[in-house]
Amino acid sequence: MRARTTENFSALCREYGISRQIGYKWLKRYEAEGLRGMGDRSRKPHRVGSGLSEEIVCRIVRLKERHRYWGARKLQKIYEDAWGEAPSESSFKRVLAKCGMVEKRRIRKAAESGRIATGRCAQAANDIWTVDFKGWWKDARGRCMPLTVRDEYTRYILAIIAVEDGKTETIKACFETLFAKYGVPGAIRSDNGPPFASREGLMGLSRLSAWWLALGIDLERSRPGCPQDNGGHERMHGDIAKEIEPNRPVERQAALEIWRREFNEIRPHEFLGMKRPAEVYQPSARKWHGDIDQLSYPGMATRRVGKLGNIWLEGKQVFLTIALGGWNVGLRPNADGLWEVYFAKLLIGHIEPKTRALIRNQATPMRLPKAA
Repeated sequence: MRARTTENFSALCREYGISRQIGYKWLKRYEAEGLRGMGDRSRKPHRVGSGLSEEIVCRIVRLKERHRYWGARKLQKIYEDAWGEAPSESSFKRVLAKCGMVEKRRIRKAAESGRIATGRCAQAANDIWTVDFKGWWKDARGRCMPLTVRDEYTRYILAIIAVEDGKTETIKACFETLFAKYGVPGAIRSDNGPPFASREGLMGLSRLSAWWLALGIDLERSRPGCPQDNGGHERMHGDIAKEIEPNRPVERQAALEIWRREFNEIRPHEFLGMKRPAEVYQPSARKWHGDIDQLSYPGMATRRVGKLGNIWLEGKQVFLTIALGGWNVGLRPNADGLWEVYFAKLLIGHIEPKTRALIRNQATPMRLPKAA
């Protein structure tokens, strides 16, 4: 048959009503197997979910019952760790679908999104911590409003705490405990709500975020009304809403802690190559040495901010923000004849010498310049 020209072979395929591709497929089978290769072959896959043993299917189902909201890939990893070789991901999907254990997701049109101007992606553990409150729910003990803190890069949940309230003193105490245990991060990302930020304050500073700055921690904030800027954290809150909130546990803190340990130590994550966050996370190299008393500004004039948010400059008061009450700020004249005002490493504004009016800085926060 190889002796035939391409033109004759094409004519032969047309005569039998098949394409040249099909013709060459049959020719290849004949050359490899002779007449035995010309029979029909089964289209059944070599290995399918329905072909698994009953024991394996039962294991898959039990895993899904134990972790109702985990997908096939995570369950496959758990199976492999427990019993060695695991069926394929597609086999897991077929078994779960056949058992009615797959919930179809609503596909929503992707909206335009982006990161805030000062935002960045974490490149290592403790580069950025993210913080927020999980929306409250009501149980037998009243309102439950967990404070959640998470390492962005490793996905490690540092804390889920059922706090009694959202006051600055309460949240500060939580972070003092976290800093003592895990060290100090490079930056903390939050939304624009209290106590993390103040919508009316200078550069959105609150007493809590001012304290973070004083400790040398950079601030990042999501844009108002844009939860996608802190998407990983919001996704974690969604998991809590599905897996814990409906149960309304009486021992709420114990239930939250059990869930946190499962998330960190058992649940594999695709971003981490199916490792667990606890296998990747390491405490920060920046150790917590306790609170600081005050800030210094080498090469600058220093002023103490009063309780009402004012400083004195050349015999007159200038209002900055109540959030900085009790802290020192640094002042330095610039080439335009204005006084630059720094808090920690942020340029927070300029003071006009004649009017003593503060010109708020709306630009991206700048680093504190080196001392002259």
